[in-house]
Amino acid sequence: MAIADVAAYAHLSAADVEDLGADLDAIRHDVEASLGAKDRAYIRRTIVFQRGLEAAARLTIAASRSRIGWLVGTAALAAAKSIENMELGHNIGHGQWDWMNDPEIHSTSWEWDMAGVSAHWRHSHNYRHHVFTNIIDMDDDLGFGVMRVTHEQRWRPSNLIQPLRSMLLAALFEWGIALQGLHSTRKSAANDTERATRGRVLVRKIARQAAKDYLFFPALSLRRWRRTLAANAVANLIRNVWAYLVICCGHFADGAQTFTAAVLDSETKAEWYLRQLLGTANFHAGPVMAFMSGNLSYQIEHHLFPDLPSNRYAEISHRVQAVCARYGLPYTTGPLVRQYLGILATVCRLALPNGFPRFTTPAAPVAGGGLRAAA
Repeated sequence: MAIADVAAYAHLSAADVEDLGADLDAIRHDVEASLGAKDRAYIRRTIVFQRGLEAAARLTIAASRSRIGWLVGTAALAAAKSIENMELGHNIGHGQWDWMNDPEIHSTSWEWDMAGVSAHWRHSHNYRHHVFTNIIDMDDDLGFGVMRVTHEQRWRPSNLIQPLRSMLLAALFEWGIALQGLHSTRKSAANDTERATRGRVLVRKIARQAAKDYLFFPALSLRRWRRTLAANAVANLIRNVWAYLVICCGHFADGAQTFTAAVLDSETKAEWYLRQLLGTANFHAGPVMAFMSGNLSYQIEHHLFPDLPSNRYAEISHRVQAVCARYGLPYTTGPLVRQYLGILATVCRLALPNGFPRFTTPAAPVAGGGLRAAA
């Protein structure tokens, strides 16, 4: 739908929307003006902690002779990989720490510990996804090209197996992101030579990742290489599934709107802000879960201010909720499990054509408007 058709927005005048934009701009300016030593210390502490946790996990896996030791080491390795992927790789790739002018912690130099190439991901994610959030046929993250998540998306026979596809995507999420990034950058390539070069870059990255996790570290374990190989595979699986759950609950939850390309007609910055508010969702999380999700439990705040440091999202959320209440806008949030069960029901329901009987999905709790958008 076009944004003018969204019921949650209809009560606002054009002047209200511009005032909303000004209020959100004020939040951005206040945070930017306050960035300093505490933020620098946070990201450097996080990097040291993540690297220390990974090293301890790998030593535990290699040295332990018990099943419990292997489980503890594997869980720690999965946690380290999740932190590197979400709180570090994702957020550094957004340029959240570029203001520090540190060549190590910069969006153009950080290469994350995943199969995909960071530069490819920045194009598909920072540009295609964040600029065209939830716009059908423009946002490549809307169902990731393998799931139908809104009635406005055209049904195809292949959608019949999308519940299975969703499970496979969760397990292989890093590979899906890698291929999506390659597809996105190839579409923007100037010629066949450039497209082929980008393909070779991905192949080299995949080779390095596979060699590190499935050859190098197992080889260091000598006769115990099977334990290390299994630990790396399980840790990658856990990291993939966790990242998939976090991303889905931020974008496909009940209450998150989708749009048609008509929304871009003369869209102002304030209307872009409004689309981010209406098209995303948060989930409840304490400090530990928020950290482990890369602070993407605050997906609304992330989409409003994708290049502001993630450690500020908790404090920003209080001001964003106040803005939503002031303008009578929904602030979609709820428990993680409830959010995902609603998404799973939507994936199963939309595996069938629109004419089939609809199954009821639970409404996500909303604040500030009491509205629930159709899936």
